[in-house]
Amino acid sequence: MSEPQPLYDLAPMLELMLLGLVIALGPLAWVWVRNRRSSSLRRLQALTVLTLFLTFDLVLFGAFTRLTDSGLGCPDWPGCYGSASPVGARAEISAAQEAMPTGPVTHGKAWVEMIHRYLATSVGVLIIVLTVSSWVQQRRALRGAAEAPPLSPWWPTVTLLWVCLQGAFGALTVTMKLFPAIVTLHLVGGLVLLALLCVQAVRHTHAAQGRSLAVVSPALRQGLVWTGLLLALQVVLGGWVSTNYAVLACTTFPTCQGSWWPAMDFAQGFQVWRKLGMLQDGSHISFAGLTAIHYAHRLMAYAVLAALAWLAWRLQRSGALPAPTRWLAGLSVLQLATGLSNVVLDWPLLAAVLHTGGAAALVVVLTWALVSSRAASAPQEFSAPSGASRVSA
Repeated sequence: MSEPQPLYDLAPMLELMLLGLVIALGPLAWVWVRNRRSSSLRRLQALTVLTLFLTFDLVLFGAFTRLTDSGLGCPDWPGCYGSASPVGARAEISAAQEAMPTGPVTHGKAWVEMIHRYLATSVGVLIIVLTVSSWVQQRRALRGAAEAPPLSPWWPTVTLLWVCLQGAFGALTVTMKLFPAIVTLHLVGGLVLLALLCVQAVRHTHAAQGRSLAVVSPALRQGLVWTGLLLALQVVLGGWVSTNYAVLACTTFPTCQGSWWPAMDFAQGFQVWRKLGMLQDGSHISFAGLTAIHYAHRLMAYAVLAALAWLAWRLQRSGALPAPTRWLAGLSVLQLATGLSNVVLDWPLLAAVLHTGGAAALVVVLTWALVSSRAASAPQEFSAPSGASRVSA
């Protein structure tokens, strides 16, 4: 009888790091070639924007990995059965696939999982380069040899620490067998990473183009903040639906199971620390618990869509942020369409991936709008000094 595969096998770690470096060399070379005659600050801006774009792609591929049930395609971390690629684990994967042809470990799922890890490693390399470049730029600016970066180098440093935390959650996602709370935190962490990079990309772009912040009313600025908070809550609920596979608990719209208020068990549905499909006492989660998860997300969706529609309308009237306004409107329609498709079309893969991508894009666009704007200052009334009389024209 063969020994069980250890959950952590660090033997292929160096190979994976080198592979991530090799993959990252492509984007780094592209930035250098396109901006070789530009200033170091312009190259830093281009690297930040490209890292944001590739991180967004990574989030999309992470959704594809989860939705194709490939998260356990390699049941150990960081490699695949102790190898740096599925090629070196052919025998083990074949044995697992033969035992369970539709199980979590197949050759296709192993490749999907490992490609996700390769892409994540390469994004980590890009963020390391971004962090080092920011500190070098800051040091050169202090010596008067270069222009100061528009943001403190601590921003990419915190981003680097965050991506390391994301890597830890990625490992726990595998070793804790898709524990719903861990998988949800991994998804939310990816969106926080996007927001951190978006702040830096917008500030660097504004500095490179010499653009000032758009001035909006204090009420509209507060609307951006509150809509962002609502969206954050909805993202967590959406992640909880996906990681608990509760999408098909309701397959009709606008009712659920033929009722406006179906049988639901919120205590079961929102029992956070438990295994996938189980409760803390070891029993299986009921269908009413899954329905509660799904319906909470649907009810919150109404509020979020209303807030997004109001915000897009107000932004359009103000004319302050035309590009983010168009993106907000278009992405809101996309989220509605893909959310409905998931329910009534039996959770098609394309719609499910686009729904996650739409949520990620909304996080980026709202962050973009917030970083690109500021609230108008309240006009200060003139008050005469004590003892002086007011003079009217």
